[in-house]
Amino acid sequence: MEQHNLDDYQRIEHAIEFLAQNFRSQPQLEDVAASVHLSKYHFLRLFKRWAGVTPTQFLHYLTVEYAKERLAANQSVFATAFDAGLSGPSRLHDLFVTFEAMTPGERKRHGAGLEIAYGFHPTPFGECLLATTPRGICALRFVALAEREQTLTKLQAEWPGAQVVHRPAVGEPLVRRLFRRADGEATPPFHLLLKGTNFQIQVWQALLGIPFGALVSYQTVAAHIAAPTAARAVGRVIAQNPIAYLIPCHRVITKVGAAHRYRWGTAKKQAMIGWEASRLHKEPNRLLRVKDA
Repeated sequence: MEQHNLDDYQRIEHAIEFLAQNFRSQPQLEDVAASVHLSKYHFLRLFKRWAGVTPTQFLHYLTVEYAKERLAANQSVFATAFDAGLSGPSRLHDLFVTFEAMTPGERKRHGAGLEIAYGFHPTPFGECLLATTPRGICALRFVALAEREQTLTKLQAEWPGAQVVHRPAVGEPLVRRLFRRADGEATPPFHLLLKGTNFQIQVWQALLGIPFGALVSYQTVAAHIAAPTAARAVGRVIAQNPIAYLIPCHRVITKVGAAHRYRWGTAKKQAMIGWEASRLHKEPNRLLRVKDA
């Protein structure tokens, strides 16, 4: 497991923003490197270490043409995973995820009697807050610079009856497993504890069927939960996803190939899409497998 340098990721995210803002002028590598105050060679080494590919290759994964290609290719893959009860085909998988939903009575008690252990951890996409209970992970959200206190306050407001304690050692091995780059090793499943309405749970469950590196549209998700006219409502629920990355809301884009509406910013969503795409092309059999509890 490589160490994640948060400063390095900030440079990557700024570079992605620069490319998005200046794509019409087709900036050279020197221009992108200068935008993050690095030499061309230093930036190239940093980028390849993070993404595994060059900036030019990575940029291809962020084009509308690539997004539309993935949207078309993943219709049947998503349908197969969904129709199979979200268990996915029997192939080489990246992660195994299970979940349980809180009952309406438990939701009304706002986590009373529940202990939530939290910590802040580095990831390939910047710092995250991970919160876990004896029943499973209940929150994973990315933290912008200087927003730790604000992020923690929001978590406590969402679970006012719970005892929220700082125990980063509990989440550290989970984050290490989640963002490892090596594939093929056997790992225990990730278990999630979800608090939401029936519709929210249905949408988040559907997202768990989107394979690693795949892209689907909001309309496709809506259709697969038998609500084909509710794409906007589905989009609102996706934006409320409490467990980033493990519930892969970053893999949902518009039907015209645009990656936006991400809770933690478009650049981070693009970073995640490109990061997964670079690995998908190296390991074409990687998928996300999920089962409900």
